[in-house]
Amino acid sequence: MPATPSSLEEPYRARALPPASSRHFSWLFAAPEARDPLLGVYALLAEWRALMDPAVETSAAHIKLAWWREEIERLARGVPLHPIGRYLAALPRAGCVDFSSLEATIEAAARQIAGAPLEHAADLEAHGAALAAVPLGLAARLAREPSADRIVAGAVERATGALAAADYLADALADYRRAARCGRVIFPVDELLAARIEDADLIAAEPPGHLRAYLDGLRLRAMGLYSAAGSLPAAERGSLRHLAVLAALGARRVGKRTRGALGLADLYLAWSAARRGAAS
Repeated sequence: MPATPSSLEEPYRARALPPASSRHFSWLFAAPEARDPLLGVYALLAEWRALMDPAVETSAAHIKLAWWREEIERLARGVPLHPIGRYLAALPRAGCVDFSSLEATIEAAARQIAGAPLEHAADLEAHGAALAAVPLGLAARLAREPSADRIVAGAVERATGALAAADYLADALADYRRAARCGRVIFPVDELLAARIEDADLIAAEPPGHLRAYLDGLRLRAMGLYSAAGSLPAAERGSLRHLAVLAALGARRVGKRTRGALGLADLYLAWSAARRGAAS
């Protein structure tokens, strides 16, 4: 018997919505119809993000990701095995969406696990979109019938793409040194070459001046992307207000250079962003 939307079991639920995290706050203030789909999509992303951690042994991560690739194929056919897959398949609109779109996320995760660097800065937004915008778009379609207006649909796609790229940059800014020590380069290679940044610079306890300048430029780029992500069409702001919450919290994280559990100020910021969306 398929799972019901309210029955996603632990520990998947806890990993999907870590307390005092941006995912938790975005789910808390999401439109009611968006919460069950978001929970399922966040649960998938939590499992895959764990495999992309540089500390995870590469061959083991690839084996597990290969199993998930098969699971997404089963989910697309309506016969998933994993508790998260069964949860997603039980959602009311599961029969109206194409779960095979998640294969792009699996492939992007596989490239990152393999340590394949981004060769060009122009590739960053597409990579970020595959990692996060595709799942977020799927969650939106699981929540409600999307607008048939192509202009509106394109604006929503651009907003989720900007959010995904900004999140990739925010994660890279926070963890680039740890990734570099594990042999991964998560910044675009052409930008590193242009800035004359060497491997030794990326693992240094204190970044040299030219690396600091590059990182500051990335922070500005991330802030601009978060701003773009918060600019949803008026007709979609209420149902997709969780995206505005993610954008507001992401911008605060990058601007304040904070990490870890969020606090009361972040909770208020999330509530304010959601409230503005709900009032649209």
